[in-house]
Amino acid sequence: MIHPVGQNVKYAVIAVSAALMSVSTSAADRIEGWVEAGGAPISGAEVTLFLAGAGSPQKLSEAKSDDDGSYELELPDGNEDAGVLYLIAAGGKSKLSFGKGPNPATTLMATLGAESPKRVTINELTTVASAWTGAQFLNGTELSGNALGLQIAAGNVPNLVDLETGGWGPVIQDPLNSSETTTLAKFNTLGILLTACVAELPDACTKLFEAATPPGGVSPTNTLMAAQNIARNPSHHAAKIFALLDELYPVPVGKRWREVSLIPYLNFAPSSWTLSLVYSGGGYNGVGGIAIDGEGNMWSSNNFLVGGQTTIFDWVGGGISKFAPNGKPLSPMIKGFRGGGVDSAGWGIAVSRDDKVWVTSIIGSTISVFDSQTGKPLSPEAGYDFDGKLGAMQGIMVAPNGDIWTLDNDQSHIVHLPQGDPSKGRIWGQSVDGKPVDGTFQLKKPFGLAIDQRDRIWVTNSGSNTVTRFPASEPGNAVEFRVGFSPHDIAIDSQGNAWVANSIGHPGTREKLAFVEEKIRARLGGLEGSMPAAERAAKEWIDLWEISDKYPGGDVSMIRPDGTVLGPFDAGKTMNGAWGISIDGNDNVWVSNSMSHNISHLCGVRTETCPPGLKTGDAISPPGGYIGGLQTITGIAADPAGNVWVANSWDQTLAGFQQVPDEALSTRFASNTTVVFFGVAKPVRTPLIGPAESH
Repeated sequence: MIHPVGQNVKYAVIAVSAALMSVSTSAADRIEGWVEAGGAPISGAEVTLFLAGAGSPQKLSEAKSDDDGSYELELPDGNEDAGVLYLIAAGGKSKLSFGKGPNPATTLMATLGAESPKRVTINELTTVASAWTGAQFLNGTELSGNALGLQIAAGNVPNLVDLETGGWGPVIQDPLNSSETTTLAKFNTLGILLTACVAELPDACTKLFEAATPPGGVSPTNTLMAAQNIARNPSHHAAKIFALLDELYPVPVGKRWREVSLIPYLNFAPSSWTLSLVYSGGGYNGVGGIAIDGEGNMWSSNNFLVGGQTTIFDWVGGGISKFAPNGKPLSPMIKGFRGGGVDSAGWGIAVSRDDKVWVTSIIGSTISVFDSQTGKPLSPEAGYDFDGKLGAMQGIMVAPNGDIWTLDNDQSHIVHLPQGDPSKGRIWGQSVDGKPVDGTFQLKKPFGLAIDQRDRIWVTNSGSNTVTRFPASEPGNAVEFRVGFSPHDIAIDSQGNAWVANSIGHPGTREKLAFVEEKIRARLGGLEGSMPAAERAAKEWIDLWEISDKYPGGDVSMIRPDGTVLGPFDAGKTMNGAWGISIDGNDNVWVSNSMSHNISHLCGVRTETCPPGLKTGDAISPPGGYIGGLQTITGIAADPAGNVWVANSWDQTLAGFQQVPDEALSTRFASNTTVVFFGVAKPVRTPLIGPAESH
């Protein structure tokens, strides 16, 4: 519902410090707006303005909505605390209501941020947008948490909803989101169900609250509690919640559409009620890895260049991209950030505490470094290539002491830059006459790496079924653990356990095992030598694709600090091509499944943070995982607001696997989008340096 423009209203929410989001109301006068649901006003609602921060939110002002749903709030002077402004509208009577008096079950919300529009509509859509983006910070009507996380949550609300009108925001309406995913229809459906309770349709609140009761938890008593419960438990009672649409708003006899205020709505039950948005731009194309910096920005390493006629056999390499926490691209639109030796940025991308972004290159066979504030390269034009001794580079990591470790997937080496200084760098894992010269140290197509609380470095060997571990101070003193085949990413939880994404997994038949072993032998043998790095990478990708296509599979292994290997965990055999892995602030595990185009959410070692009855390794996500805008995916990372970012990497795979693709699809091999799932994970500190840490 779009309201006419009223008289000019002054209200100042002045950002004194962007980092702390300091809010000053000294120059403020008032806020005005409307409370509504289903396009109809709600009168007599108690409207309260709060300031959210690390502790309990501070009440700033309150008012009551008039008969037409309008309200006006006086703002006090002199408040300079850090935080995020938000509005709560409770109670009141809707013009649509079947009840006789105020509805105590009505609680609506609008998260404003450090600054807000001149007018604010509080309705069912602002409530859904606020509850999903702020799911990890809400407890009833109280919003609180880390300053950066609150800032990120508030910054994403306008992507979903226009705070002034209460209608859709610009991003949820754009072509990538309005018609290519179910997000808009989900968003509307959730709004419709909240409206049914506000309007007091017969048994609407009772049925909604029953369906929105969390596993082992207490039934909600108002619409905001119901919304946040669904947001935090998106697959729980998913079909039951959807069924309420038909129960409360059946299609009238002789009609084709339900009589609701929001269309489109869902026609089929979703597997979960996650809300995700798709973002693009900034040179993002065919991405390998992603990383979140200390301000919540997402960085990606782009295998390919936007607009290039790319196949797996021949491509122009890409640079790196930067996205703001609200999905706005901050790097140049086509090329991204380039220079410094980057050429076909690989899996490896990491952010250090001194505002540097480290990245590896596949074709360039280099290590590069960029300034995270400006995007300017800090490495020389040719990058750091150790006098041409490096091959196709993949994983890279910043250690807590400032050292940089990175992997030469092509030549099965590891490179160490003490304190990030290439002049002091050393290549480990080299061989003479086929024998390793560094003690027991030996790798097999190393891909991902991580460091634990004991300063032990863990490396996945994508050309085998092993993980190598060694003390950072003694790389030659290595041990090896058996996991699934073709392990790619690895992450360490707060208890020191290493979680490994096995792309091929554990072959269940002799035929698959023989097929896998044949491909691995070829990869470790015949593909070595003088073949160009790009061609070797292409053949390895084709091998992995053929295995995953002919024998779908993939799983996760967990290695305890003492070396005990647990698993495999496969989310009910719904993983195919497990690739990226991320640990959230609850020590739960997020996995990107490249070939099955979904992400899995697994219960970690702290089972008290999981739904009742689940044990370590069990799937929290529904059968088939979480979906929504995902293609062939690679990197995955949680941020300080509990959002999970996922890297789409490939789009038109069959075109990309041809020597000469169809002209119409010749620029479509790579995907150019990233997907963000709101509020599904426990927030983590960023940048990730060492094991995951709760924020």
